[in-house]
Amino acid sequence: MMIRVVCLFILLANIYAELSLAQDTSKYPQGVQKLLLAYPTQIISYDGDAIIMSDGCKITYKEGGNKSHAELMNSSHMGDIFVYPYLKGKVDRISKNYDPGRIRNEELMKKMYGSSSTEVQSNLVTITWCSKLVNQKLKVTTINGIDKQLKKISDELDKHPELKEYLHSAGTFNWRKVRGANRMSSHSFGIAIDLNIKYSDYWQWDCRCTSENADLRYKNRIPQQIVDIFERYGFIWGGKWYHYDTMHFEYRPELLLEE
Repeated sequence: MMIRVVCLFILLANIYAELSLAQDTSKYPQGVQKLLLAYPTQIISYDGDAIIMSDGCKITYKEGGNKSHAELMNSSHMGDIFVYPYLKGKVDRISKNYDPGRIRNEELMKKMYGSSSTEVQSNLVTITWCSKLVNQKLKVTTINGIDKQLKKISDELDKHPELKEYLHSAGTFNWRKVRGANRMSSHSFGIAIDLNIKYSDYWQWDCRCTSENADLRYKNRIPQQIVDIFERYGFIWGGKWYHYDTMHFEYRPELLLEE
């Protein structure tokens, strides 16, 4: 009986501690607040130095510092993913190196979705993409309900036959590194989808290089209507990057939350 009481006391104390941490999130860094809202089943709290995952694991949260664009691309500081604010809606001009979403925290990604191809694949399901217009089978992760969000996008796009030629997918899950870099692609985690290569533009194809310092002339042929639908369900678009990748969409709801 005494053991049960002690265990109950410990459980209540832990619950109280977690609730206390969550009572005033306004004092947390803005990036932490967005992460908590974007991934509520994965990230449950913040202790002043690190975010706390649902299994109790801690990942240090750092931001700031005078970093070059190249350093930001390879930064391990979680706060750096918010350096370039993502702008929803139509964007007509993109400043050099303005790449909202290209900065990713690999430690967080691996913790949420899997640290190996095998781990990621254990959470993948097959969805039917645009069953009326394309009827294509795609593998995406169930973590954070991404499969459900992509299905909602699919259902909306299926109502627009005028967009059909753009919607055939060039791929989703693919455990690999970003071309010309040493960091993992978001496709590795089953959270990204590429659309029809025939109507896509990619900075490395156009400059025939992998240099982040290349001077680029922006190109895009993807209709804004497609972008708007993806953004409505938590997906950012690679066409909002100076280093553009207009076929590419990935689930990053933390970047779409209002200030």
